[in-house]
Amino acid sequence: MNRTVTVRGVTIGEGIPKICVPLVGKTVQEIIEEAVSLKTLDLDMVEWRADFFEHVEDISAVKTALEKIRGILDDRPIIFTFRSASEGGNREVGKEFYFELNKVIAETELADIIDVELFTHEPDVKALLEFAHQHKVFVIISNHDFAKTPSKGEIVSRLRKAQSLGGDIPKIAVMPNSSGDVITLLDASSTMAEKHADRPFITISMGGKGTISRLSGEVFGSAITFASAKAASAPGQMTVNEVRKIIKIIHENK
Repeated sequence: MNRTVTVRGVTIGEGIPKICVPLVGKTVQEIIEEAVSLKTLDLDMVEWRADFFEHVEDISAVKTALEKIRGILDDRPIIFTFRSASEGGNREVGKEFYFELNKVIAETELADIIDVELFTHEPDVKALLEFAHQHKVFVIISNHDFAKTPSKGEIVSRLRKAQSLGGDIPKIAVMPNSSGDVITLLDASSTMAEKHADRPFITISMGGKGTISRLSGEVFGSAITFASAKAASAPGQMTVNEVRKIIKIIHENK
């Protein structure tokens, strides 16, 4: 890997993995309160999981909420994510709305990164990516499997596909059904880092079995890890303080 992504002074892809904490409030008031509390935590980035927002299908309301989040979080990097129910998210919307929502958010330039799902309409993914880059917004191209862990070759293939599409940060999160599945994910991460990646990427093995993958990114190649403040947005998330302590120990002894 030879390229990093720098967002508001945070360089992704070098040194210790960056810690991202999800914001998952349902109402504007909950979102405001949560954003204020996140300012007190030792985190690197915030991901607004807009699929939890009760008015997410009102794009004007989404923009207003994002303005409030940006106003509170000041210079913290913000990832905007609408996670589809089919990929473990809280809501499902039509393809046309999904791309329009992300396009509008990119155009505001209030979020620094948007998350776009790999297995949506490829021409639309490419068009959205180009549009986001025009507005100096980075793009995570992601894939989530909440049922199983694909083979090592398939994991690497999906990461390489996201990279070939031009995603700034490819991402895959999978569910382990055995300890061997966790090893598969870590092995795929290592292979991606050593042989294929020319940019930062994210790999996660979810659930309790996969906890080690959230802590060992610096060893196996994953550049961002996700931790919770209060409510977790995915199975197996630890608190930000726990993650910070452990990844620091790994970094110091690497």
